[in-house]
This record gives sequence, structure tokens and C-alpha cells, in this order.
Amino acid sequence: MDFLTELNRALQNLIRGGNIAALDSRTVRCRVATGGLVTGWLPFFQPRAGEDQEWDPPSLGEQCVVFSPGGRPECGFVLVGLFSQRFPAPDDSPDRHRRRYRDGAVIEYDTTSHCLSASLPAGGRVQMVAPEGMAITGDLTIQGTVTASQDVIAGAQAISLVNHPHGGVKAGPDSSGKPLP
Repeated sequence: MDFLTELNRALQNLIRGGNIAALDSRTVRCRVATGGLVTGWLPFFQPRAGEDQEWDPPSLGEQCVVFSPGGRPECGFVLVGLFSQRFPAPDDSPDRHRRRYRDGAVIEYDTTSHCLSASLPAGGRVQMVAPEGMAITGDLTIQGTVTASQDVIAGAQAISLVNHPHGGVKAGPDSSGKPLP
């Protein structure tokens, strides 16, 4: 190849748009279909990959950009996250940060209403593990059953749901008094 042809090829390969054609999550690599070609296995960017890490692999067909140092696609890196007709933006509000998952779950924070919300699909559940416990400041409303494996302790007087005594207990159909601290 002559110099100008090689230079032109290298320039065209520096930055190329395409779509994810294949994914190997084990090796953290993907192949990109771009301009009638399919690249070799290339690494794809993640939001964090140091001491703090985030795993969010691209979807097949997702739009992307391949950056190829020196115009050599075999040395390229893939940047994902471009919305398309196939994968449109999950929201259009500048006031919300929204994450929509493939099963329909949505986690969202609205900076105008100051509301954090999570909506899970049928069969969804929330699991939190906090070895030192969990603290909630503010009122809590629950629609449904609350199940505790040990006890529920209420109020400043630490009244136990399981072991609290009652005052004013009488035989017969009368009601007892309030729980004693």
C-alpha cells in the first residue's frame, strides 16, 4: 500500500461508530460491527474499574464508538452508552436520574421532588445486608405484613412486642391496660 492509502485507512479507523455484535463477559471484551466489518475482541469502558468498581456490560446491538490508537482497530477500546431507536433513553427529564433494567425494574431519584424510588417487576424483592444494623430517620409506612425473626422494640421506653407485660389485667372479657415499660 502506498503512504496516502495507509494514512487514509488509519484516519478512518481512529474513531468509528458501530454496534455491539458479540459479548464475552468472562474476558470483559466485545466485538463491534462497524462499516461492514466486525472487529476482534476489544475491551469496553466501564464507569469505574479501580478500587471502586462497577459492572454494567453492554447489550447486543447497543450503539458504541471504537477508539483505535494509531488507526489500528486491533488496539481499540469501545465506549458504549449511545441511545438509539432500538434502545431509547429511559427518561427525558433533566431533573431525574433514572436506571431502567431489562426486566422492567426502575430506580430513580428526582431532584425536584427529592424522591428516591424503586419499582420492581412482579416477583421482585429487596434484600439488604447490614452487619451493624440499619437506621431509618422519619416515618415509615408499610402496606403488607411485617415479619421479624426475633422481636420488635417500640418507643423510648423500649417496649418489646414479644415480652411486654400489661397493667390492669382483669379476668373475663375486659381489655387490659397499655403495655408496661
